[in-house]
Amino acid sequence: MLSEQVQSISYLKSHTAEIVDRLGKGGEALVITQNGQAKAVLQDIAAYEDTQETLALLKLLALGKRQVEEGKVETAEEVFKRLRQRIKAKHAA
Repeated sequence: MLSEQVQSISYLKSHTAEIVDRLGKGGEALVITQNGQAKAVLQDIAAYEDTQETLALLKLLALGKRQVEEGKVETAEEVFKRLRQRIKAKHAA
C-alpha cells in the first residue's frame, strides 16, 4: 500500500526497529516526511546496492553513447589487433 510507504519522521523515530526489520525482509522503500514534505528515502541495503549497480551501468551506457556520437569508436578487429600487439610486445620483453 502506498500509504504505508510514506511515513512521518515521528513515525520513523517510534518504529525504527519495525521499519528496519520490514525493509530487511524485502519491503518497499519508505519515504520519510518532515513537516508534510518528503525529505528522505529508506531502503534495504540489497535494494540500495542494486540501485547503485544499475546507476553505474547506466553511466557506462551514457558514456559509450557519447563516445559513439563523438566518433571515438574502433572496430572489434582494430581492438583485437592492438591487444595482440601489446601481448607480443610484453612477451618479447
